[in-house]
Amino acid sequence: MAEIVIRNLRKEFGAFTAVRGSSFTIRDGEFFMLLGPSGCGKTTTLRMIAGLELPTSGEILIDGEDVSQKPASQRDIAMVFQMFALYPHMNVRKNISYPLVSQGMPKAQVQAKVAEVARILGIADILDKPVGGLSGGDRQRVALGRAIVRNPKAFMMDEPLGALDAEFREHMSEELRALHDRMKATTVYVTHDQLEAMQMGDKIVVMNHGVVEQFGTPQDIYDHPATLFVADFIGSPSMNFLRFEGVAAAGATSVQLGEVPMSLPELQEPAAGKLVLGVRPEHVGLTDNSPYRGRVEATEYLGTTQIVTLSTPNGVVKARAPATQSVKLGEAVGLTLNPRTLSLFDATTGRAFRTAANAGVHHG
Repeated sequence: MAEIVIRNLRKEFGAFTAVRGSSFTIRDGEFFMLLGPSGCGKTTTLRMIAGLELPTSGEILIDGEDVSQKPASQRDIAMVFQMFALYPHMNVRKNISYPLVSQGMPKAQVQAKVAEVARILGIADILDKPVGGLSGGDRQRVALGRAIVRNPKAFMMDEPLGALDAEFREHMSEELRALHDRMKATTVYVTHDQLEAMQMGDKIVVMNHGVVEQFGTPQDIYDHPATLFVADFIGSPSMNFLRFEGVAAAGATSVQLGEVPMSLPELQEPAAGKLVLGVRPEHVGLTDNSPYRGRVEATEYLGTTQIVTLSTPNGVVKARAPATQSVKLGEAVGLTLNPRTLSLFDATTGRAFRTAANAGVHHG
């Protein structure tokens, strides 16, 4: 398997720049997610790593070797696509064995490798079936088998579960992660689904408009978003944004929302002007004792919890509260914000200010 290092990677298509100076490292054996909305540059980045696109500038190192201008055939990378890309005129066995047969591997060795992969994926009973009659899940396993059988340095997966229905996607995502853990393979996986990325990834790169907004562990990205975009894109419901104008010196441990001081992790740099205080819904408490007030506009029952939507002087806030907590539409309630979990952003640049809580965050 392999460590993959990306340095100042850029890709231009004429006047359009798809990827703008990306830099990050994929450690050997990591399950690495490229996450972002459509058109953000994640698939272009994956294709450049795989050698299906050549970068305009920048470096791609695989196991220390610069492969930036080498074709895909010289990178020892396996691709798994969303639409499976199987050969319809071949049965399962022939689809999986095709990469080995095309390399001229001896027949006995091919049979042994196909049998091993089929056992790992649980498809030994369908090896002689035509791929056309298989379910979406089985076709995806065959596509994975064809990639795994080569034992490549790394796997590139371009939204491989996108064609499956929601229930089966969840099941297959668990299978994929378990397969990765057994093989200890370096895997780069593209998705626009933040829940899929959070569930499966060891590390996540969040991209937007060709730029890496943030990279880190799922927990770091959720708890300490580096930008307003990441804070809004990650989480369901997403982070609440309380907008205000204010001034806070380096070392400050609170900001002023109107007449109400709000505690937050110690600022490592000064903040001034148009600011945004960010808080996750689960870190908003509803109480009669807080001077910061909001009016209940809606409630959404989710079983053990409920999402309560409130209007405040600084914007709409969603709170994740126990389902047993009684709230009434139209009533005014007090809001408490867990100070250890708050983020402070510059409303103009979208950048998070450095605090004692997010000092280790990796920006793009």
